Amino acid sequence: MSKVAVVTGAGSGIGRAVALALQGDGFDVVLAGRRLAELEKTAAGAKAGGGRMLAVATDIADEQSVTALFARTKEAFGRVDLLFNNAGIFAPAVPIEDLPIATWRNVVDINLTGAVLCCQQAIRIMKAQEPKGGRIINNGSISAYVPRPRTAAYAATKHAIAGLTKALALEGRGHRIACSQIDIGNAATDLARQAATTAPSSGNAAPEPIMDLKHVSDAVLYMANLPLEANVLFMTLKATEMPFEGRG
Repeated sequence: MSKVAVVTGAGSGIGRAVALALQGDGFDVVLAGRRLAELEKTAAGAKAGGGRMLAVATDIADEQSVTALFARTKEAFGRVDLLFNNAGIFAPAVPIEDLPIATWRNVVDINLTGAVLCCQQAIRIMKAQEPKGGRIINNGSISAYVPRPRTAAYAATKHAIAGLTKALALEGRGHRIACSQIDIGNAATDLARQAATTAPSSGNAAPEPIMDLKHVSDAVLYMANLPLEANVLFMTLKATEMPFEGRG
């Protein structure tokens, strides 16, 4: 029986790379994101002989949309073995006093509330299905530990994701539900390039090292394939020489 994965933010960047890695490894993958055309581009990259792919247009900040996503997943594949909570946005880098509250709320709605809504739906299914259990992998960030300058909204949500990961790892005990987090620094994505150019870690405009996206998809695939008796609670994966340890 194939394992079933739900990947949010699957229409680009890390989400697309991880979804294709999972599909190539035999997972059936549900692709969630706001832009159906981009999800279909991801699905078009599926490897022959891998798992099935299903694209579902989803606004993860909307409770009804998330409920519909997981109902569609259960209808199509019968279960959920893995949720990769990946969708997120990076607000413009501005001083906190200049940050519009509407922008703050949008970042919180997508980066944090959206992850919570997906976790709620996945856990309900994981607790009820046979065999019982599953795994949640949250896409954190090195900003969950050390913020970039002028990124209060993004840093606050990523710090919160770290707390959510710990709380769900605790709640999963007794239900065979493992929760973990991968904290990524400067993978080759548009989001990372935006962060590095608008809010450089070192506080100057010097180019930051970037790592190949495949390292991220390989790492998530490793975490996803662990037996439920084992868990990587937190993994930090970064471009070796990017500013992080003391921010350089």
